[in-house]
Order: sequence, then structure tokens, then C-alpha cells
Amino acid sequence: MLFTLLSVLCICLLASTAGAICGIGGGVIIKPALDAMQIMTVQQVSFLSGCTVLCMSLYSVLCSVCRGKQAFETATILPLGAGAALGGLAGKLLFQRISRGSRAAALAQAACLLFLLLGTLVYTLLEKRIRTRRIKSRFAGALIGLFLGFFSSFLGIGGGPFNLVVLSYFFSMDTKTAARHSLCIILISQAASLLYSFSSGSAPSVSALMLLVMVAGGVGGGVLGRQINRRLSGAAVHRLFVALTFVIIGICVYNMLRA
Repeated sequence: MLFTLLSVLCICLLASTAGAICGIGGGVIIKPALDAMQIMTVQQVSFLSGCTVLCMSLYSVLCSVCRGKQAFETATILPLGAGAALGGLAGKLLFQRISRGSRAAALAQAACLLFLLLGTLVYTLLEKRIRTRRIKSRFAGALIGLFLGFFSSFLGIGGGPFNLVVLSYFFSMDTKTAARHSLCIILISQAASLLYSFSSGSAPSVSALMLLVMVAGGVGGGVLGRQINRRLSGAAVHRLFVALTFVIIGICVYNMLRA
């Protein structure tokens, strides 16, 4: 039990550190990694991963807000956040419908995540050739937020690398700016998802000690990630993002073959 807790703590700490640096939330690593360990059910892993990502993103967003008024583009983040909240609820409802069969839910999550990651990787590698847009419509922003919030909640991963791709393409954000806004979207969508789980009584039974360990790793990773992010250039953050995408794709393939 002690070894399992230490292993989970290390995964959450390292994943959340990388997530805070790149703006991908950490859950995109935590969720498939814990699925691969097979120490909990799919429902428990999704719930605990969501709680961990929520705490990490809350810390990071609050720190960004305290740093100054220019941390977020208000006209962009408000419609994205509204859409993310609705998407978070929709994603949670769909996951509950398919999660009665743990193997089916695990396979669906792994396949969906793999598809999104492959698209993310292709965009990232061809990014310099792609002309980005600058969406100003609040309705369009809300729809994009709905999409991001849905997959964030359904996959139980927070936001994942595809948040950065969407923010980069549709809003012409650089890597660091996209990372800040991604964490804000993750916070809103995960908060909506978890509030629904508690209010509807659908939250799975989990170990309080495991929850504490994962949240501690998530917040600790958020602290470390923010410190490291300040010292890295945008190019370095971009390279780390690409490397992590390859690693997560490998884990997803493993989970799909095992399921």
C-alpha cells in the first residue's frame, strides 16, 4: 500500500509539474498512467484525476490573477469559460452513461484521447505552416469552450494538449498565453463536473488517503511548474509539450491494447 501511494504521489507530482509548465493540466498524464497501473476502477481514476487537476489549476489560476490584470484576456476567457462549464456537465453525463462497463469506458476514453492527441501532434509539427485565426465572436468562443469542457470532463484529464492547439489556432495565442488560459478553462470545466458529481450523488467511493496524496502531488506540481515556467523560454515550453504528447500517445496505445 505504501509503495502504491508513493508511486501515485510521484506520478501526480511529475505530471502536474509538466502540466503547469505547458498548460495541459497534468490530468492528461495522470489519468492514462493510473489506468495502466490497474489499481482502481475507471470511475475512481476519473474522479480522483479530476479532483487533482481542479486543485492544481485553482492554485495556478489564482497565482496568475494575483500577478496582475493582464494575466487573462477577459473578452476571450468569459465566453470560453461559460462554454466550458456547460461542456463539463455534458461530458460528465456521457461518461456516466458508458461507465457501467469499466472496460468499455476505458477503451472509449483511451481511443478518444489517442485520436485527439494525434491531431494535436500533427498540428504542432506543422504549426509554422498554419495560418492562425483571431476569433472575436462570443458565441463562437462559447462553442469552442463547450468542446474543450466536454472532452476535459468526459476524459477526466483536465484539458490536455488539445486545449493549447485550439487556443493557438482560433485565438492566435503564443504558448505561454495559451497555457494560462488553458488552465482557467480546465478549472471551470472540472469544477462544473465535480459539482455535478457531488450534487447528484454519483461521485464514486474513494480512499480519503489516496485523494489527499493525489491532491498534494497536484498542488505541489503546480508550485514547481510555475517556478520552472518562469525560467523557460516559449520555445523550451513548446519542445516539452511535443515530448509529452509522444509519451502520452504511447500510454494510450498501451491502454487500448490491454483493454
